[in-house]
Amino acid sequence: MSDDTDADYLAYVHGRMAALRRWAYLLSGDTHQADDLVQETLTTVYSRWHRVSRADNIDGYVHRILVRTFLNERRRGWWKVRLFGETAPDRQSDAADVEDRQLLRAALARITPNQQAVLVLRFLCDQSVADTAQVLGVSEGTVKSQTKHALTAMRRILGDRMPSLTLEVSR
Repeated sequence: MSDDTDADYLAYVHGRMAALRRWAYLLSGDTHQADDLVQETLTTVYSRWHRVSRADNIDGYVHRILVRTFLNERRRGWWKVRLFGETAPDRQSDAADVEDRQLLRAALARITPNQQAVLVLRFLCDQSVADTAQVLGVSEGTVKSQTKHALTAMRRILGDRMPSLTLEVSR
């Protein structure tokens, strides 16, 4: 790449890094995995920057790469070995808040990766049905049905604890 192209890429990355890390964290629930997802996404973006930079919606293009990277990781994750249990939370908060977030994260981990991605994009990243469909590369109807099935699964998993939870994770 030319120096100008590299400068454009670096400017984009510096401007969007925090948002990408937030999306990755909301998808994965783990700060280290989120960093890995962002790194892999940005590597892919760099290798395709000549196409990405010409896109009408660069953020949408990059978000789609991020979500696809997450889904691919979930599909092939059976061979991964976790060296550590849970990571320490990034911020201090009251015990009830931490417990609710851990309960929500555990429930999200029990639904399919596609359903998890739909709920995270719709409720945690505040994306519209159309935007979620574009990022996932599916129809709006698929997003709506996946949302319905995912919420049904979450209600089944969480039972009466569901009403006290909000689909909100502060980071």
